[in-house]
Amino acid sequence: MTDRELLEKIASLIQEKKFSFLRNFMLEMQAVDISEIFEDLTIEETVIIYRLLPKQAATDVFVNMSTEKQEELINSFSDYELKQVIDDLYVDDTVDLIEEMPATVVKRILRNASPQTRQTVNELLKYPETSAGSIMTTEYVSLKQSMTVGEAFAHLRKVALDKETVYTCYVTDFKRQLIGLVTVKDLLSSNDDAIIEDIMEQNVIYAYTLDDREQVSRLLDKYSYLALPVVDNEQRLVGIITVDDAIEVLHEETEEDFAKMAAITPTEKPYLRMGVLDIWKSRIPWLLILMISATFTGIIISGFESALQGLAVLTIFIPMLMDTGGNSGSQASVTVIRGISLGEIEFKDVLKVMWKEFRVSILCGVALSVTAFFKIILIDRLLMGNEDVTVTVAAVVCITLLFTVFVAKLIGCTLPVIAKKIGFDPAVMASPFITTIVDAISLLVYFGVASSFLNF
Repeated sequence: MTDRELLEKIASLIQEKKFSFLRNFMLEMQAVDISEIFEDLTIEETVIIYRLLPKQAATDVFVNMSTEKQEELINSFSDYELKQVIDDLYVDDTVDLIEEMPATVVKRILRNASPQTRQTVNELLKYPETSAGSIMTTEYVSLKQSMTVGEAFAHLRKVALDKETVYTCYVTDFKRQLIGLVTVKDLLSSNDDAIIEDIMEQNVIYAYTLDDREQVSRLLDKYSYLALPVVDNEQRLVGIITVDDAIEVLHEETEEDFAKMAAITPTEKPYLRMGVLDIWKSRIPWLLILMISATFTGIIISGFESALQGLAVLTIFIPMLMDTGGNSGSQASVTVIRGISLGEIEFKDVLKVMWKEFRVSILCGVALSVTAFFKIILIDRLLMGNEDVTVTVAAVVCITLLFTVFVAKLIGCTLPVIAKKIGFDPAVMASPFITTIVDAISLLVYFGVASSFLNF
């Protein structure tokens, strides 16, 4: 069934008031699929279907909705319905919801939340947006080291419904300090009278509340964990980060890096839901900055304007040199940024990176220069009959090309590493700025070599 047919069927069932059939039909689908369908329904249709869903299913659907659709739905809720939704949400999902909603909606959410939820939410909102504390949940299973396996299972049965994950249980002492962990598998494979302290894993990998959330998310990926404990400065367990939250962080960071590398202000809105003005606002600042920065290349060319009039053939090859330099720098920067994002490259590796890119630049530069020489002689001079394109001119272009590739790759590989070290986002140092810098340098080298060989 196509999306169009599905929407038509839903609309038909609502119009015919076959709500029982509609409810069963929707329950055959996954929550995330239902939330996607809601994006194409009117708010009236959305409310009808949402109210038909069982409590847990409705909560799962709500979490997966877009922010805009969540806001529409909240505005249609009574206070009683809103309280039910908030009570059923995990606290980290409530925090995410509050961060995305306008102030008037936030006030209403907090007014209908329980005092304990409000307190927990306020505590989580105090953490910096980029910290591990901002994405953790306080709904985890905590066991005492003196418990038996039987007591642990009894505790699990009592609290399981209110916890985001129960597969991994964390062991704390009387000060709530993290001292170990056990999995449900460990519990199932042990006798009921076994002591938790005897079967727990003591070498626990954890994160601090103020650690960078992207780095913490990569820890989950590295160790294939379903959850990672988060502690404060006194080693007290304060929350956990689950794998679904880690995936969301990595997804957001990847999209943000792609946007910056394409010289676009990052946005969380899907492209098709962005207005023309929103797209304009995300692009125009970067375009203005890059346009102004390109003034440097214009100044360099104007400085050699009189000389270029006497040897105009040199202008033919300026686009090729600038494009090749920009492409070479972008290749190196994207590769290095990827390594930084995955934790493979650190500032201490900068010399190794430079040495590797130096050798790559020599190989690429030689291959491009040799190819360019034959192209210039065979096509520009012989095929197109341009007699001003001499062997000397071809040599000048190829020497410049070799040096441009070398410089571009060194700049492309070092700027992101340096940016990361001083606290800037490496993605900002990607293709837009590197291309501008390389363009200016390649022109200076080009005119410098030309002046030496051609009395320029």
